[in-house]
Amino acid sequence: MPILSRRAFLASALVAVASPALADDDAQNTLILTTKYGKTVIRLRPDLAPKTVAQIKTLTKRKFYDGIVFHRVIPGFMAQTGDPTGTGAGRSDLPDIPAEFTQTHFKRGTVGMARGSDPNSANSQFFICFADAGFLDGKYAVFGEVVSGMEFIDKVKAGTQENNGAVDDPDKMVTLRLGASEAKPKAKAKAKPTPTPSDEATPEAAPSAEPSDAKPDSD
Repeated sequence: MPILSRRAFLASALVAVASPALADDDAQNTLILTTKYGKTVIRLRPDLAPKTVAQIKTLTKRKFYDGIVFHRVIPGFMAQTGDPTGTGAGRSDLPDIPAEFTQTHFKRGTVGMARGSDPNSANSQFFICFADAGFLDGKYAVFGEVVSGMEFIDKVKAGTQENNGAVDDPDKMVTLRLGASEAKPKAKAKAKPTPTPSDEATPEAAPSAEPSDAKPDSD
């Protein structure tokens, strides 16, 4: 059996200690976007847009995005969401974000911040690209990328290019959560006593798990 040197042993111990921290960091920078079609996993990029990522995290922790619709979906281009009014003109009550533009290439699965004509007007709305969109490079902030479940975004109800992607009866985000919150261990259920012939075994009703459709008010 091979014997580890002292240096190799210490290195392996450090890796073992660091792994949970690295995993936690990954979870803190992961979003789980749930639609009726399935779960889409988004890796956040604080290295590219730290202020944008911080604001998205704050809103996600508030459950701001739950029930918000994909109000603008253009086939072959992108799906836009994050407006609590569903009109394309709404935003959160947080301050707008200073522009964090980079030359990071917009491609299929890229997640970027929507904005108005003012470069510093991004707030809560964001979009996910269906395909290459290099004409956006350097003009919009990239803050994440889809790492799995892009096929569920492909299924989101779309408008047309002719009507600028406006959607009638649009699909919505059921929930948006940080990976860290999704990874929290569930409380262990208390063991039930074994019924005896004299016990009455009445079945317990299962709790409702329907998502809330409530949306926050827009300023």
